[in-house]
Amino acid sequence: MKLILASGSPRRAEILRRAGFIFDALETRIEEVHRTGESPEAYVQRLAIAKARAAADDLIDWAETTFIVGADTTVVVAGEMFEKPVDTIDARRMLRLLSHHRTHDVLTGISVIVLPEGQSVNFVERTRVEFSELSEAEIEKYIATGEAFGKAGAYAIQGYAGRYVGRVEGCYFNVMGLPLSRVWNAMLSLGWTDSAP
Repeated sequence: MKLILASGSPRRAEILRRAGFIFDALETRIEEVHRTGESPEAYVQRLAIAKARAAADDLIDWAETTFIVGADTTVVVAGEMFEKPVDTIDARRMLRLLSHHRTHDVLTGISVIVLPEGQSVNFVERTRVEFSELSEAEIEKYIATGEAFGKAGAYAIQGYAGRYVGRVEGCYFNVMGLPLSRVWNAMLSLGWTDSAP
């Protein structure tokens, strides 16, 4: 059996590697535009499915059963979706709001497809995160690390920003972008088998 991660995220790849998976990463290019009236849950689910299907479409020929995992993550603060900051100003704005509201939700849409059958399991995982109140100096210091960029919500829980997270309700790995246990169980439900313990 073969596993493909339909993502270019180094954090998702790290989660899979540390959990003992052997896989190929295949970054897919899809349009990530929020539709009018679309809920954050529907948005991340739609993008996860689109990423997994785009990866499946790229596999013209496969010689063995292939599992594809697509994922998309967003941070929701007071009803507003935070994706990756586009610049320093955007990162600063996000961190101020995370600090001000103190709690936020991290949503990850997942789509697991097995080929050649084409069966899939799709779901959205939600984790609630309690964030510290940050001073302007702390926000500037964090932005200067460079860690805020390339991450939904402008922070990385597994890095320097971990010191600002007081409480996590739900899956920690989901905050990194891949709810590992639920992905594993989705794969098992679709027939995944391997020799790992």
